[in-house]
Formats: sequence, structure tokens, C-alpha cells
Amino acid sequence: MASRKPTFKPYDQQQMMLLPPSLEELVPKNHPVRVVNEVINKINLAPLHASYKLTGASSYHPQMLLKVLVYGYVSNVYSSRKIEAACKESIYFMWISGMSYPDHNTINRFRSDRLRESLRSVFEEVVKLLAQEGLLSIEEVCVDGTKIEANANRYTFVWKKAIATNKEKMKQQLKGIWEYAQSVASKEDNLPDPPDFTTITREKVQSTVDKLNEVLGKKKDIDKKVKGKLSYATKHFPQNMGKYEEQEQILGERNSYSKTDEGATFMRLKEDHMRNGQLKPAYNVQISSSNQFVVNYTIHPNPNDTTTLAAHIAQHEASYQQAPKVITADAGYGSEENYTLLEGKKVKAYIKYNLFDRQQNTNNQDPFSTDKLFYNAQEDCFICPMGQQMNFIGESKRKTSTGFEQTSRKYQAQNCGHCPLNGTCNKMEGNRIVQVNERLERQRKQAYELLNSEEGIKRRKKRCYDVEPVFANIKSNHGFKRFMLRGKHKVEIEFGLLAIAQNIRKKAS
Repeated sequence: MASRKPTFKPYDQQQMMLLPPSLEELVPKNHPVRVVNEVINKINLAPLHASYKLTGASSYHPQMLLKVLVYGYVSNVYSSRKIEAACKESIYFMWISGMSYPDHNTINRFRSDRLRESLRSVFEEVVKLLAQEGLLSIEEVCVDGTKIEANANRYTFVWKKAIATNKEKMKQQLKGIWEYAQSVASKEDNLPDPPDFTTITREKVQSTVDKLNEVLGKKKDIDKKVKGKLSYATKHFPQNMGKYEEQEQILGERNSYSKTDEGATFMRLKEDHMRNGQLKPAYNVQISSSNQFVVNYTIHPNPNDTTTLAAHIAQHEASYQQAPKVITADAGYGSEENYTLLEGKKVKAYIKYNLFDRQQNTNNQDPFSTDKLFYNAQEDCFICPMGQQMNFIGESKRKTSTGFEQTSRKYQAQNCGHCPLNGTCNKMEGNRIVQVNERLERQRKQAYELLNSEEGIKRRKKRCYDVEPVFANIKSNHGFKRFMLRGKHKVEIEFGLLAIAQNIRKKAS
């Protein structure tokens, strides 16, 4: 009986083709690369063309480079070297580049330099195109933020507290040397009182050191320890003070920054693989979304979402010549400053405040909290749980880190010392004092009614599956958890490309 052999399809690497297949035939009709091509072809790229000089050697076409870069971010290829390789190896990159082969330096220069001033307009054009197609709304958005790690060394940092501590040590040492100089100085030395170091500067430090050297340099029997301290101060203090002033200028209102990316601030991230709460250099990314499309994005160095909303709204107005009409956000944005801002712009704000969720849970409420006390409007007083009046004693004002002024009215109880509820109702020494911010209370009441309306409940539910999945898609599904570029301007470019890629992926799905 003859042995049987398996049957295989023909395989011949040397087989010639009469009509070789074209790239057009090899790219499926519904492939995302075609959506990238279609969207970029429809938008206005005049601002991008304006970034090129009219003279000099010819350049790769910016439309081609933009398509290649955007498709790279759509397909999780973020490195310029990998994009260079893909243009020679991937059918889809070959098709969209028109068989052009830009090297990684060209791609990186285009991303970092050419797109510096024009990427925002490209993003806006894409959003307007999608809005015309009815896929998203520019007027009704959800707002949220996430922290993405910067491309910076995690262990080279500058802390504002460390600078303050070092400056205080410097002041104390100079003060000690000055006091010693006064004890040994003669009348002819004409040594004045110690300088005022309430605000310490490099010039003050230099003049102080010079004066001390002038006085103590004439003396022969100087304490060796003091002489050593003065020598060290002369050599290092003015230089160190200059360095601290430069660092404080970079810090601004922040508490820290990374030496390898001065725009990045140390923040606590959810991605904590060592599980030790380690702070990492990162940026706070804020987005507005509509139907999981990114409508607006801004990059912030401060970790707190509360203080980012004003700049985020300002960017929306700059992009679309109007503020959004409706905003939905979580309790991270529910501050008096933000409510006041949105009231002034006539924006309907479905924004929680910090006590909203607790107020929804009737089993977890404090019966002695300020909002549970009865207020007598005629006599302008509160009634404590024991029926005693809490009279108005004055106002207190404070400014937030952004300069916003808050005003609270203070009311004090009469006799808490002998009250049987003392220690439960009043947990402070003396008579209980409550502070009431009337404007904030009014805004919270308005927010409570909006959030618990039929429309508010609908929008609260929608927010969870509108804006939050955008970050989940970018970070988890597409593996972008750390920026590749350094500096705030370049980080803005990189996230702008991510936002365009997210919108095109969503359109293609």
C-alpha cells in the first residue's frame, strides 16, 4: 500500500506576478488608517503650513507627517524610531505615507517644533468636523482629570520646604556670626544692628558677608569655629542663595518640581507598583468629553483638580469662542470659586460638592453638623441642639491659593461648659463657634437641587461612562502611562496627539 503525504498550498518565494498587488488593495476599506486619512484630508492645515520657511531645501509634506504621527498614536506606536521602522515595514504606514520614509529625527522635529504652535488648531478642526457630523457636542461636556507620569528622573527633585529650611539655617548662622562680631567689635568698627532677614536675598547675604569679613578680618584673636563658619558662608552662601532664588522662580505656586523636567510636579499616582505611596513627577491632565470624544484638554502642574477649572474653561472659550452651556463634574471641582466662575459665565453646573454623597446617605449624617442647626433669620442667630441661641460675633475672610476671597459669618454659643451635649455637639475648648459661608451655602443648595433633578440624575450617570472611559482607554487599553517628551509645551503636543487619536478611534469604531 502506497504511503500518503499531507497536501499543502503552493509556496514559492520566487513566483513572479504579472500584475503585482497595490497597497490600496491590501488596506481594508474600514481600517482605522483610512479614517485618519479621511479626517486629516478634510481639515484646514494652514496654521501648520505657516510654520515652514519659504526658502531653503524642500521638506517632507506636513500633511503626510501629520497623518503618519496621528496613525502612530492611533495604533499605539509612540516612539519616533518605531514610527520610522513602521514606515518601512507596515503596509498601513506605507500606504498613508505614500511610500515616504522619514527618519526618526524628522519625525521628532516635526512633533516637537512644527506642531508647537499649530497642533491645538489641528485638534480644534478635528473636533469641529466631528461636531458637524453630529458625533459630539461642544456645548454640553463632562470634565475630569488624571495624572500621567512625566518623562523625568524620580529621584532628582526640588522641594519648596527644603529651600525654606535651608534659608532659615542660613539666616540663623549669619545671625550667630553677627552677634559674635558685635561682642568683639570696637567702637571704631561702627558695626550696626543685625540686618533684617525677614525677606532674605542674595544681595543681602553678600553685603552681610562682606561686612562681617571687613570687621572680623581686622581682629587677631578670632574664635576658630566662627572663623571657619564665616569662611564657609563667604564661599557658599551667596551662591546658594542665588540657586534658591532661581528654584523658587521655577516653583511658582508649586511645592516641588523635577530637575530633569522642570514643568513636572511630584504627585501621588494610582499606578503605584511598589505600593509605598511614592510621589512621582507627573502632570495633571484635564479633559472635557462628549460621547467619549475629547472636546478640550489642558495640562496643569498642580495636583489638585479644584484649581484647574478656570484655566480649562478659558481654553474652551479660546478654542470655540464660547464657554460650554452645561458642565458635569465630580466633587473635586465643587468649590465656591468654581461655582462663582460658572455662574458668571451662565454655565449650568451639574457639579457635586464635597458633602453631597454623604448627604445622600441618611444613615451616615451628623445630627450636630452646622447644616442641621435651625437658623432664625429675624434675629440672625442659630439655635443649638439644646435650644440656646448662637449669636453673630463677626465675619472672617480668607484667600485661596488662587487669590479668591471667601467670607464667612461666625456664630457663637452662650454656655457650652455645663451643657450635657458638650463633647458630642461641641468638640472644641470653650463655647462652640460655627462659620457659615452664605454664598457657598446658596450655591450648594442650588447644586443639590440640580443634581437630584431628573436631568441631574441622568447626567450624573452619564458622566461615569463618558469621561472616565477616555482615560481608561488611553492608559489601560493603549498602554500610554508615561509621557515620552519633556517640558510642558511638548507634553501638551503629545497629549494633543493622544486626544486626536482617541477621537479618530472612536469615530472608526
